[in-house]
Amino acid sequence: MHHFEELSTSFIERFNVPHFPSHPASLYEPADYFLGLGGKRIRPVLSLMGNELFGEIDPDAWLLANAVEIFHNFTLIHDDIMDKAPLRRGKPTVHEKYGSSTALLTGDVMMVAAYDYISRMQPPHIRPIMQIFNQAAKQVCEGQQLDMDFETTERVGLDEYLSMIELKTSVLLAASLQMGAVLGGAGLGNQQHLYNFGKALGLAFQVQDDYLDCFGDPAKFGKQVGGDIVAGKKTFLLIRTLEVATAAQHRQIKELEQADPVSKVTGMLQLFKACGVDGWARELKEKYMQASYQHLEDIAVLARRKEPLRELAAFLVQREY
Repeated sequence: MHHFEELSTSFIERFNVPHFPSHPASLYEPADYFLGLGGKRIRPVLSLMGNELFGEIDPDAWLLANAVEIFHNFTLIHDDIMDKAPLRRGKPTVHEKYGSSTALLTGDVMMVAAYDYISRMQPPHIRPIMQIFNQAAKQVCEGQQLDMDFETTERVGLDEYLSMIELKTSVLLAASLQMGAVLGGAGLGNQQHLYNFGKALGLAFQVQDDYLDCFGDPAKFGKQVGGDIVAGKKTFLLIRTLEVATAAQHRQIKELEQADPVSKVTGMLQLFKACGVDGWARELKEKYMQASYQHLEDIAVLARRKEPLRELAAFLVQREY
């Protein structure tokens, strides 16, 4: 059994090759540029780990890992256009560097490249992998649309926000694991438990992310504290605060919306603490972690085979950055 770091190193070595032709450079160079920005490469490595949970790594798993990572990066390029984001991983986004029209096409051709990798698999694998991949791809689009809808919605309920995060973030993590399990020969019951492990882990990861944006150490987190507050983003913390705040606190929130960024962050952080949402978020993260561990426990393979996934889950949500 390999741990995340080992599989990550192996994947990156194989992935850091040209995935696109050289001509026309105006289309393919932006794709190479974006893939070259790096990233944690969590999803492709999860597909390898999902495979290895049930047996030796199948050669098709490396094709699957490429497909997953290229698909994920395609969604990021298009998300950045929608969010008008100037930076990704500290570097100019594709639309910023090459223009929005090119960024749209580069994203499109990356999605085609992802499917091309799946098409190179052994015929018995293609159909089940394609079904899971397509379902996840559709759900990621649904999640992104809901996320945009929420920007103009006055009040978003916690359940609605959870559904959005599940679609936008969790399903691709979960599907990556399940597709790997298919290549490992797992039965449907085990596939489902692994999928649910990934789904709960994705939710825990997002709660942690929202929490760290407000209460993380900026030196470790590498981001300015309260970035989500300044941007007016709906997060687990804000949605919970709006649900439990008193009338006076609601008035305060309205006033803070007009305040300068520093005052807004300071004021909202005080409100979050007054409403107890910092402790609530830590408990919520713990709830999802326990759910994810339970699904891992329920998978019918030897406990030692599960150890790398248990370690990774702990690492992802105990990080301080």
